[in-house]
Amino acid sequence: MVTGASSGFGLMVANQLHKSGYTVIGTSRNPEKHQSSVPFKLMTLDIADSNSITSFTKQLFGEVKKLDVLINNAGFYLSGLAEETTIEQGRMQLETNFWGTVKLTNELLPYFRKQRFGKIITVGSIMGLLSFPSTAYYAASKHALEGYFKALRFELNEFNIKIAMVEPTGFKTNVINNSISAERKIDDYSSYRKKIEAFAKDLFSKSPEATPVVNVLLKLVEEKKPKFHYPIGKGVSVLLGLQHFTYKTYEKAIIKNINKVAS
Repeated sequence: MVTGASSGFGLMVANQLHKSGYTVIGTSRNPEKHQSSVPFKLMTLDIADSNSITSFTKQLFGEVKKLDVLINNAGFYLSGLAEETTIEQGRMQLETNFWGTVKLTNELLPYFRKQRFGKIITVGSIMGLLSFPSTAYYAASKHALEGYFKALRFELNEFNIKIAMVEPTGFKTNVINNSISAERKIDDYSSYRKKIEAFAKDLFSKSPEATPVVNVLLKLVEEKKPKFHYPIGKGVSVLLGLQHFTYKTYEKAIIKNINKVAS
């Protein structure tokens, strides 16, 4: 089962799993718009809606006898300086990326426990391990997922249910096209906002194809004893090393790169 399977990483991995002979069920908020263009079954699910999660689960297990793998992929990207982002926008980000993923996972856990096996793979982000300017709420939602699934990995070990997190850097998907931006504009931030927007535009324009992420997800489906962390992307080891051991150097590197692009 792959959530958010009508676009991005979800669509790519669901297609590849189908080609490899797996029975794949994908989810989408509007499956009727996409079903004719994908070879696997799409079911209706809005992870930000508790009623949708409940009705989806009943329908799912009315059609299948067991679920081997859950790939949590659904979510969206909220960009914007922290103070310019309304609390309502921030709450929506956490309600979808964090609470929606948690609610769906919790809804499926009784079935996994009854089976005494299963695998839960969650597509997080490198923003769950570090943070950049203009990503405050997105990073908060991904950091929260890291903490939740770290604990869950311990708790489900005795049931033979495996937990793993995939943490990509920026890759070419439609995440920006589907993103939401901060609603407010504060004059004091005007100059800095322009720098950040130029930096983000340059960063995403240089993003590589998403094949490495899809490949890791495919390997994890087969992996019998997965690790917890799977950070993926160019320079990720350097970034994480700087943040953990020389944070001041990490900050200086980010600031330098922002100013370099904006100059």
